[in-house]
Amino acid sequence: MTTTAIINAQVFDGEKVLKATTVVFDRTGILAVGGDVPSEAQIVDAQGATLLPGLIDAHVHTNEDSLALALRFGVTTELEMQGTNTADNRAHITGNDAMADVRSSGFAITPPGGHPSELFPEGFRPGPPPGADAGAKPVGSPPLMPFSSTPEQAAGFIPQLIERGSDYIKFMVDDGSVEGHPGLPMLDQATLNAGVAEAKKHGMLTVAHALTIDATRMAVEAGIDGLVHLFMDGPHTEEIISLIRDADVFVVPCVVLNASMMGITGDRLADDPRVASRLDEAWDKTLRSSFNHYPQGRIADVLESVRALHDAGIDILVGTDTSMPMPFLGGLAHGASVHHELQYLVQAGLSPVQALRAATSTTARRFGLSDRGRIEAGLRADLLLVDGDPTLDITDTLNTRAVWRRGTLLGT
Repeated sequence: MTTTAIINAQVFDGEKVLKATTVVFDRTGILAVGGDVPSEAQIVDAQGATLLPGLIDAHVHTNEDSLALALRFGVTTELEMQGTNTADNRAHITGNDAMADVRSSGFAITPPGGHPSELFPEGFRPGPPPGADAGAKPVGSPPLMPFSSTPEQAAGFIPQLIERGSDYIKFMVDDGSVEGHPGLPMLDQATLNAGVAEAKKHGMLTVAHALTIDATRMAVEAGIDGLVHLFMDGPHTEEIISLIRDADVFVVPCVVLNASMMGITGDRLADDPRVASRLDEAWDKTLRSSFNHYPQGRIADVLESVRALHDAGIDILVGTDTSMPMPFLGGLAHGASVHHELQYLVQAGLSPVQALRAATSTTARRFGLSDRGRIEAGLRADLLLVDGDPTLDITDTLNTRAVWRRGTLLGT
């Protein structure tokens, strides 16, 4: 088994920059941080570069092609917030070091006809990913669709989702107003409360999709652990920030998604040669588009809300809500949008180090991923080496020199 030693690196361990400049690892994990270099080790001289834990995207909708794209941008784990990559279905992904690892909620609890049905054009049916064998059989068991209109239905689906391999439970709290479809069927407070309570009874982490302040309040009052969106229907209030803080709820703002909902495209990111060189035509076109369902929104309000959350000591996590290469789901691209989100967080007032924590150690801690998100002996060797110093200039995260997934160098 090949042992690799990275030397002369600035090492950001997920929390801080270390004095150590050497990290030794193999496929079993990180063997040492600092200390002597084993004589048999393959040396990687990282002079002028920074070594980071592999990045984590805490909100995606993904498939194998998308996981491979994410890994090319140094995103070594994606957390799926609606989809089929549950524990029952992902053995082939877990062992494939050519794509990012994945965790999944399975499908979210929502009423029949509720969000996200309104996002898709009439008659739209998602087909196989580009390059896939159209005749291939799906891997694993079919997904459970936990449509719920009553407290009893929501509670009843929790053990079924767990049995199907969901890693955490997601609830949709959305009346469609932000998406331009007001009046969508929506979970009421009693149904939401019952579902969250049942999930907690089973020891499951719970997360909520909520795009408005009112929906956010409903989710927090139900006892949710995390919000995987940030409200965009107006500026924050002291009351909502205090409510989130006092309940110790984490927030995945998905600023890139909110920007896209407001009609802001990813053109500027797509024009960056460090991004363009890694995207095919379909993803380039998607990144240059936008959702554009809520043009009346103000991105300045979103950034101020992120700043207020952070100033209140609330855990901020990096997520994007990237899904498929379709222009009507635009402004986003797997992997690339994580770097865009990091830039938005810094724009909102986080320091580069604080933003990097949001994409590494903080997400790992809040989702119970105890084997990753940090550079420490005994953890997975999910690593990203970039030229420059992203702890000072966050845009340097795009200067990819090398990516390792479980100690395996991408491209080897």
